[in-house]
Amino acid sequence: MNDQKIELSLKEFTVLKYLTEHPGWVFSHEEIYRNVWKEEPIDCANAVMCCISQLRKKLKVDSRNWNYIRTVRGVGYKFQPLSGE
Repeated sequence: MNDQKIELSLKEFTVLKYLTEHPGWVFSHEEIYRNVWKEEPIDCANAVMCCISQLRKKLKVDSRNWNYIRTVRGVGYKFQPLSGE
């Protein structure tokens, strides 16, 4: 990112890859968990939230208060690139 290497765990990378393959699409905790962890989503919200939180910290864009991973309240998360990306 900005010519800087960002180290991600395997789960972080897989979640980011999953979201970026469908920019703008909104995925629930359950959908993300099922497709990344490859398990039935039983009490999965915390695992997904922790992973998203770590990704947001690592992908923070300067001081613009922008984050690529957006929360859609009551629904889930989506990947939202900056304009022109």
